[in-house]
Amino acid sequence: MTFDIARILESKRQHRRALAALPIEEKLRLLDDLRQRTLDLRGSQPASSFILREEPAVYGAKKP
Repeated sequence: MTFDIARILESKRQHRRALAALPIEEKLRLLDDLRQRTLDLRGSQPASSFILREEPAVYGAKKP
């Protein structure tokens, strides 16, 4: 593995541009995925006294 810092930084810039170009629904889905991963990783730790529970959002649904 080589550590070409210029290549690494350009790759990060491209990734950020690709994320910025995504529609808001996809960005929110990614955020939900990250939230779920965080909850899964915390699963082995004791629960705190305050736990927020919420229903998963449905993105792209039209309001009546």
